[in-house]
Amino acid sequence: MASVLEIQDLHVSYRSREGAAFPALAGVSFGLMPSEIMGVLGESGSGKSTLAAALLRLLPGNGNITRGAVHFEGRDLLQAKPEELRQIRGRRISLIFQEPSLALHPTMRAGEQVRQVLAAHGSQGKSALNERTHQVFAEIFREEADRISRSYPHQLSGGQRQRVLIAQAIACGPSIVIADEPTASLDPATQMEIIGVFRNLRERLGLAMIFITHNPALLSGFAGRVLVLYGGRVAELGPAGTVLASPSHPYTKALFASIPAVLEEGGNSGKKKLPVIPGDSSQSSFPLAGCPFEPRCTERMDICREREPGLVNLSASHTVSCFKYGG
Repeated sequence: MASVLEIQDLHVSYRSREGAAFPALAGVSFGLMPSEIMGVLGESGSGKSTLAAALLRLLPGNGNITRGAVHFEGRDLLQAKPEELRQIRGRRISLIFQEPSLALHPTMRAGEQVRQVLAAHGSQGKSALNERTHQVFAEIFREEADRISRSYPHQLSGGQRQRVLIAQAIACGPSIVIADEPTASLDPATQMEIIGVFRNLRERLGLAMIFITHNPALLSGFAGRVLVLYGGRVAELGPAGTVLASPSHPYTKALFASIPAVLEEGGNSGKKKLPVIPGDSSQSSFPLAGCPFEPRCTERMDICREREPGLVNLSASHTVSCFKYGG
């Protein structure tokens, strides 16, 4: 089966005010299959949001795609003309931003904000736009669809505002949705509700998704594969069940170990000191040569300081960038 989106050797850098270039993504490659949910994990600064923005060429002014290709429906989006991109953004590929309180216009009703997305990508009359807007809200809000549509963002809860962003994303019937930490500002119960919304949309509409998060627990039973980024590089990529249950890269292991369990085994709810990953993930902490995770890695070897590891196939569907598996 052919992928619906193919990212090849993607490199992105940011320029400082002094003109220096700082890499944010370095050689990221993967394919997204039809109806697949790809989870993207990593710390802040790992390149997750840069990946989301780069795929649709929505980087800030100091961002620069220096190399790579993003193939979608027979064309390379990195070479597409501005008019072609306008037809694709929101219509064929939708991006859901991280913070709905910033992404939604505070003085416009929720229904009008979805209606404007539809109007921007079609020439339907007012009656057809209103009907489609109602259908979208009924899809996302099983109850109170009309009330939510008439409400202003400040009249809605955080979870309801996030659902309005999802309504905008699916309004035009895209084939791919990119969700950039859509649950980051929500409480755990609401997070799981939003995950349920995404799961139902995938099942009913056949959407393919790139779901970006810093919380591995959200991907269990939800994502089909998991991509782990560190320093803008692919640390590990494989089936979600394998990566989440038995991670291979030292960074993936350390990342999972530093996240508290919701329920402790045996009902032990006492205080427990969590392990932390030593050092930090800022670009300034990276070595001039070798593996970027080497200064923080508890399993480092001499070769890790000498050159950067390439991706190693642990199986037909599981790859890891680590010298431990280089044979």
